[in-house]
Amino acid sequence: MQVALKVDVDTYRGTLEGVPALVADLGQRGVAASFYFSLGPDHTGWALRRVFRPGFLSKVARTSVVSHYGLRTLMYGVLLPGPHIARRCAGVLRATAAAGHETGIHCYDHVYWQDNVATRDRAWTERQVRLAAAAYLEAFGHPARAHCAAGWQVNPHLFALEDALGLDYASDSRGTHPFLPVMGGIAAQCPQLPTTLPTLDELVGVDGTTVDGAIDRVLDLSATPPASGAHVYTLHAELEGQQFRGPFMRLVDTWRQRGVEVGTMARLAAGLDRSRLPRHEVRMAEIEGRSGALALQGPAA
Repeated sequence: MQVALKVDVDTYRGTLEGVPALVADLGQRGVAASFYFSLGPDHTGWALRRVFRPGFLSKVARTSVVSHYGLRTLMYGVLLPGPHIARRCAGVLRATAAAGHETGIHCYDHVYWQDNVATRDRAWTERQVRLAAAAYLEAFGHPARAHCAAGWQVNPHLFALEDALGLDYASDSRGTHPFLPVMGGIAAQCPQLPTTLPTLDELVGVDGTTVDGAIDRVLDLSATPPASGAHVYTLHAELEGQQFRGPFMRLVDTWRQRGVEVGTMARLAAGLDRSRLPRHEVRMAEIEGRSGALALQGPAA
């Protein structure tokens, strides 16, 4: 069985502190992961507008947002200007790639994308994707080969743009196995490698679940290989790269002790037979532990 590590990097602090910590810990184990960067300004403070969204306050209470993200991060875009992540942290981005890890696009402006993309048109979507692609090119010197949407927030135009960019794959959804997405009348050719396991912030605090209990839950869910032979585990530089750093490495170490091949999303994508991938609808719906709707792998199309 394989487990692909998909590292979402949402913030300036997560890039500056969480990413190097993960690179160091994984490097000690000879494990490569896939890091997807937010590449524009950090406007995390704008997320405070979600206070009236059902389930948002309960998640904040469960996951100690201030301790994980830091008070300064929560002020970006509100009382403090948001630092431009790719420009301020270009050294960290390039060092991650130099250490042997895969890199890709998460978004340009994380909160702006997450809170708007579901209802925006092609022009808005294309501008955001092009801004991210340009920032990635400036930082790394070559085009990105993968896109993983912030907050699993999408619209049909995104899938068409991923085709236009000629990406190797994308991971914008939650589901059970790789597929070709269909949404809003658009049948795309860029494969989706959906996240298959719950994230720690969806588990911690639910019915009193501790961080170690959440790790055990992920281990239980991944004990049996899925039909596709691979799981995708999404982690966050702000969580597993900081306060949850120790428990996450226990997760990685246990997988490896069980004979699981832990590696990159690119490795998983390289093993796909695209001619045999099924088509599935992508639907926006809620899942347990996370507020608001997100992109889910739906029925076969």
